[in-house]
Amino acid sequence: MTNNKAGWNFDNSYERLPRSLFSVQEPTPVRSPKLVLFNEELAKSLGLNRESLHQSEGLDALAGNAIPNGDHGLAQAYAGHQFGNFTMLGDGRALLLGEQVTPQGDRFDIQLKGSGRTAFSRGGDGRAALGPMLREYIISEAMHHLGIPTTRSLAVVSTGEDVRRETDLPGAILTRVAASHLRVGTFQYAAGRGDIDDLKALADYAINRHYPEAADAENPYLVLLQSVMKRQAELIASWQLVGFVHGVMNTDNTTISGETIDYGPCAFIDVYDPATVFSSIDVQGRYAYGNQPYMVNWNLARFAESLVPLLHDEQEQAVKLAQESIEGFKNEYLSHWFTGMRKKLGLFHEQDEDEAIIESLLKLMEETKADFTNTFRSLTFGKLEETELATGEEFADWKKQWLARLDAQAESKEEAQQLMKAHNPAVIPRNHRVEEALEAAVDRDDYTVANELLAVLADPYAHSKEQEAYANVPESCKSGYVTYCGT
Repeated sequence: MTNNKAGWNFDNSYERLPRSLFSVQEPTPVRSPKLVLFNEELAKSLGLNRESLHQSEGLDALAGNAIPNGDHGLAQAYAGHQFGNFTMLGDGRALLLGEQVTPQGDRFDIQLKGSGRTAFSRGGDGRAALGPMLREYIISEAMHHLGIPTTRSLAVVSTGEDVRRETDLPGAILTRVAASHLRVGTFQYAAGRGDIDDLKALADYAINRHYPEAADAENPYLVLLQSVMKRQAELIASWQLVGFVHGVMNTDNTTISGETIDYGPCAFIDVYDPATVFSSIDVQGRYAYGNQPYMVNWNLARFAESLVPLLHDEQEQAVKLAQESIEGFKNEYLSHWFTGMRKKLGLFHEQDEDEAIIESLLKLMEETKADFTNTFRSLTFGKLEETELATGEEFADWKKQWLARLDAQAESKEEAQQLMKAHNPAVIPRNHRVEEALEAAVDRDDYTVANELLAVLADPYAHSKEQEAYANVPESCKSGYVTYCGT
């Protein structure tokens, strides 16, 4: 353990794993670091001292100019199926500073993103541009406040140095906080090297860190697989319920903890369309909004393959156990998704007709190009005339069926509305609002727009007057939006 006046309290358990799973690494110092965004709430929960982190010693740690207490960083090794193609990878521009143990005894990875070249950079410069780091900060914080498991952002530091992409862009470093950075790809890396002892050490570590209840099970590695599957099913259902599109659901972006990670070409849908793709590189729509449940199931199958040597001494039986576990994903996901959709419609208990009510509404929304978030917001407050689907006989029939379903439950209309308010956000990080914030910061060094947006997103279920302006979407912003990985 280490302690200092900033409040860093590191216990780097990952370093006790086999050396094949990481590379000891120092960050590359930057010339003129400047703290441009800082997460006060998160710092406090981590047991960190805000004042100290704003001073030169704290800024040096957030910029990668020094590691607290003179320790060293780690670049983690992992592999990944990237758009279906398997590659051995690793932290090419990220560095694990340490694992912060909070005053409550919780453990979180503190990682710098954009901190320079590592052993896994494969020709890259190891740096990051300011715009993508601000995007990750804004959207990861929005996801947290929406109640969705996610990595979080402690700070963004501009480096005073440019990074070369298609043009010169201002550089930045993001400090990312995660339950861990263990990925499906981490297990693929260990399995791909063929060292069963390393794979077992990694699996035991994951169990100890995230699923300690599995340790005493008859088959702890099978419980690990099933536990990760269940958390990912719940996570992806939560994405679908708010219209979030990750954009790059490679196996190295699927976490063992069940957190959302790596906010590259991500965005939220405005118009409801399951085929929505924002990422410039996803030309085939592999990771489209409607495909996300299928893709995480595919990724989990790769996780299961990696664990096969640990599941049973006989390979045939091990494969059978893996297959049976993965086959449970669909029902697990649908259970979370239908439960969430019922809540969005004010329905407290499951009824046979619910599935038809939900699917009919989504079909109408797709046909009329209705805004996803605002449709449910309008349903919540009985302002159906504000929705794109308000006219037409089909919607009138649907509305009649829905209202009859509400009338049939024991809970009152007021209770139903409170349920809907708690599960239908008033605001999401609308794409045009995010772009406004990034443009102001990157082009004019103006962070007021980003901070105002972050303040609005901090309480998405408040349904306040101040949030109404952030719910509007200009016609010019309803289509054609493209995002980029920002590497």
